[in-house]
Amino acid sequence: MSVEYDDLTFERLGHASIRIETGDDTVVYVDPWNDVLEGEPGDGDVVFVTHDDFDHYDPDAIAAVAGPDTTVAVYEAVDTDDLAFDVVDLPQEGETTVDGIDVETLPAYNDPDGEHVDDAGDPFHAEGDVIGLVLELADTSVFVPSDTDVLSHHESTAADVLVPPIGGHYTMDRHEAADLARSVEPELVLPCHYDTFDPIETDAEAFADDLEADDIRVELF
Repeated sequence: MSVEYDDLTFERLGHASIRIETGDDTVVYVDPWNDVLEGEPGDGDVVFVTHDDFDHYDPDAIAAVAGPDTTVAVYEAVDTDDLAFDVVDLPQEGETTVDGIDVETLPAYNDPDGEHVDDAGDPFHAEGDVIGLVLELADTSVFVPSDTDVLSHHESTAADVLVPPIGGHYTMDRHEAADLARSVEPELVLPCHYDTFDPIETDAEAFADDLEADDIRVELF
């Protein structure tokens, strides 16, 4: 299922793998993962990678979605030696431009004093492990927090479209993601990172109902 917003078409390929196509036929992928791809689309102009978890950084998936002149932009903390592409490094926090796309990167992590920690009490994603992205595409800002809790700097982040994880356990849950949406005040929310594994099963319909009661459009794409 695809969802349109202004000049953009969004498709959740599965899990946290997102495809975005602009009106001028530019195709952007975020965190493509082979397990949720169908074939080798080979149509990507730009591929963004937020961190090195297997379900977000997958060299085979990047190769499958890449076109002949694809630009691959990866968080600089990821070891990309096994990637058969030249890589644009993305900082943990800052602003850059990738093939004409303005990109803001934000720290993303689990609060070590929060609930999203392993049996040893360590956060699943420590500070420095992950980045979130704010992409400016066709005059539309798209915020992809990636694998993270809701953090204090999110409160000052504005975007037209929000693509939050809602599965909990490794990331914010649906209630926390709903609070984030109320803070960001997007015109469209497209939840991801849920129902792929048992620990991240959630009630996406309830998430949508909660936000639509606040007049925030949600599409389970």
